[in-house]
Amino acid sequence: MANANKIVASHLSFFYSDFKALEDISIEFRKNQVSALIGPSGCGKSTFLRCLNRMNDLIPSTTVEGKIFIDGDNIYGQNMDVVHLRRRVGMVFQKPNPFPKTIFDNVAYGLRVNGIRDKKTVAEKVEKSLKQAALWDEVKDRLHSSALGLSGGQQQRLCIARALSVEPEVILMDEPASALDPIATQKIEDLVHELKTHFTIIIVTHNMQQAARVSDITAFFYMGRLIETGETENLFTRPKLQQTEDYITGRFG
Repeated sequence: MANANKIVASHLSFFYSDFKALEDISIEFRKNQVSALIGPSGCGKSTFLRCLNRMNDLIPSTTVEGKIFIDGDNIYGQNMDVVHLRRRVGMVFQKPNPFPKTIFDNVAYGLRVNGIRDKKTVAEKVEKSLKQAALWDEVKDRLHSSALGLSGGQQQRLCIARALSVEPEVILMDEPASALDPIATQKIEDLVHELKTHFTIIIVTHNMQQAARVSDITAFFYMGRLIETGETENLFTRPKLQQTEDYITGRFG
């Protein structure tokens, strides 16, 4: 079945102590599509993104209500292995965060953590990941140089390669181009287009033009609620709700 649902959130609410950051979110994300989460700062889109691989578990005094399913598995179920979950659901953050290691060791890191030690296998997977991240040709002659010597855009693509090396099924991107210049941003957007043939991608962006360029589906969040979701072209040209139209036309936010 083409584009079956990969992730389903059902009546998800999320609390930081007593503060309700997300309220009753239900949404579906299809396989091999790019879904963009838009909305003003503080509307809950990054919090929701971090619920999808349980990164919020690392924050004290947080509570989750509702369910999130990946391929039918409830990720908040008692038997869910969170380490395995985070291998299936990779994450790329807003600011590039390469480790102070070589380019090669950055990409190999996740493989080694997961017990892959065979040098030939590691080298093959590092090369494949760097190619998938459209970085191989730029770094193949300096794999053993520090990753910190790369430009910001290259560092972000390296972080994408690092996420890809453990062969996830889903890639979460939290404003992956917001710290980059327009040329580096274009490379990340082109990359997102290419990666969706192999992965399900969910991207948080404050840039509505970027959402319109890269995504198949767009979801508009406001004050912790999911206001409207739909095919990107329809949501931007024919939103169903006045609140969505007000936001995308710049009347608020």
